[in-house]
Amino acid sequence: MPNAATHTYMMEAIELVKHYPIKGGVLLKEVASVKAVDGVTLKIKPGETMGLVGESGCGKTTFGRAILRLEEPSDGQVLFNGENILDYDTKKMRALRKKMQIIFQDPFSSLNPRKTIAQIIGEPLRIHGMRNRSQREERVLELLRVVGLRQEHMRRYPHMFSGGQRQRIGVARALALNPQLIVCDEAVSALDVSIQAQVLNLLKELQEEFGLTYLFISHDLHVVEHISDRVAVMYLGKIVEIGNSDKLYEKPLHPYTQALLSASPMPDPTRQLSRIILKGDVPSPIDPPQGCRFHTRCRYAKDICHQRQPKLREVESDHWAACLFAGKVGIW
Repeated sequence: MPNAATHTYMMEAIELVKHYPIKGGVLLKEVASVKAVDGVTLKIKPGETMGLVGESGCGKTTFGRAILRLEEPSDGQVLFNGENILDYDTKKMRALRKKMQIIFQDPFSSLNPRKTIAQIIGEPLRIHGMRNRSQREERVLELLRVVGLRQEHMRRYPHMFSGGQRQRIGVARALALNPQLIVCDEAVSALDVSIQAQVLNLLKELQEEFGLTYLFISHDLHVVEHISDRVAVMYLGKIVEIGNSDKLYEKPLHPYTQALLSASPMPDPTRQLSRIILKGDVPSPIDPPQGCRFHTRCRYAKDICHQRQPKLREVESDHWAACLFAGKVGIW
């Protein structure tokens, strides 16, 4: 496989689609589909943290799982270091697993309660060929130290740890095979605020030490702002805005991003934003609206928004938005 340094992007999702069929009738034929991810293009550079935010149910977790092939995409391409991994057979995909890992949302349910921490972290090492038990335990001990845990923790079980410690164990397991890309799926959402900060700082330190690349999925905008170099905003299976973190938070271009930020508490008391109340509910991903998917809740929507689906376009330098009136509306 080509070295990541020879490519501008480590991971590229191109028009990625993931639909879940809904079957009905006597013969259980497909009668509809849930359009969880519907034509998403997103590119991540080596060594950067790409934040992915949006409301619950917008498809961000499905996207993260699809680029790892934990969920098989329905259509599109996933390029890793320039190669389309959707063409890989089981053997090649198994080898690639070393380079692509995931930290799950729930630090408790993602750990096997019947296994010790040494067994949990050592399992990927065993699966990928490290048969010598003493070598595995030496590597496990090294990983525990990296994430701030101690040798005596090796023989304990998941229920004997706090939430923050369990998430550190999940981080250690993800690091076991020296990956290049880690998908952090709501990695701190189940933790207390003080523990969130510890885990976030740990992820940043590990990124600097090991040159990691992150896709950081979260619904918490300020957590994403803290850790991300660039941020993508997702709504109903589509990306509606992408930009550098500073630019996007300082001047969001899409009405949906503006509404999300206006609803999020501001840590800076000098910045007071008018609250934007979104009308209605999120439309069903089974039958998304025609035209712009956000037009049913957008206070700036015009007739053309009902008919024409806007494409993601560069409105300002390195700042992209999928809105026909991007940059012309809002409270910023």
